[in-house]
Amino acid sequence: MKKRVITGVLGAALIIGLTIIGGFPFTLFIIFVASVAMIELLKMKKISPLSSIGLLSLFLMWLLLVPTHWVDMTFITHVSKVEIFIFMILLLLMVTVITKNSFTFDEAGFVILSTVYVGFGFHYLIMTRAAENGLALVFFVLFIIWSTDSGAYFVGRAIGKHKLWPDISPKKTVEGFLGGVAFAFLVGVAFQFIFPLFDSVFLLVFVIVITSVFGQLGDLVESALKRHYAVKDSGKLLPGHGGILDRFDSLIYVMPILHLLQLI
Repeated sequence: MKKRVITGVLGAALIIGLTIIGGFPFTLFIIFVASVAMIELLKMKKISPLSSIGLLSLFLMWLLLVPTHWVDMTFITHVSKVEIFIFMILLLLMVTVITKNSFTFDEAGFVILSTVYVGFGFHYLIMTRAAENGLALVFFVLFIIWSTDSGAYFVGRAIGKHKLWPDISPKKTVEGFLGGVAFAFLVGVAFQFIFPLFDSVFLLVFVIVITSVFGQLGDLVESALKRHYAVKDSGKLLPGHGGILDRFDSLIYVMPILHLLQLI
């Protein structure tokens, strides 16, 4: 527990500090974090990050991750990131034929889905920080996710009796889920009172609910991945916490949803 607390405090201080700084240092930090997360996923699938497929996976993830104007600065200014990504998907499918299925369609699907999951998740985090109210927005989402995690943990331990999804995450309870949402409301309303971000109470409530509920769903998605690949943690980079995906699973699941719904 001591190791977990120390890692949590240091990690939170680093994230908060770099989020405040913003700009290139923040983007560079997120690129590093996303790269580690992608490597963790590759290792779950037993794909070496230094193999040709591993390196191609990292390239695809970086392509989706980096700010769009970074790609526009290259010599292929007439081609969009999405078009390059689609070409790479076709290349992956071609590899399944060239290798006579030693690299399978399932592995190609894993690479594509993983790069979208990690790349777009962290991309929208970078884009949110770069927005006009980016600093406050990122902190708002982070505080909602952290308060949801804390509320779910403490309420679940105190009164949790009904299992939420035992086949995926045996320890999570319905009471913990609802407790997480309740804690998120308290923190979200307090944040809005200090740093007004939303024009209406309805919008504030909607964003809190979406962030809290889908944040917990993002945690379940990562739990399902770990259960499928029979690993306890996504990695060992963070003592007492596991890997990068173990800490950022909710955030990278929520960020694209908030942007697609045009809530932030």
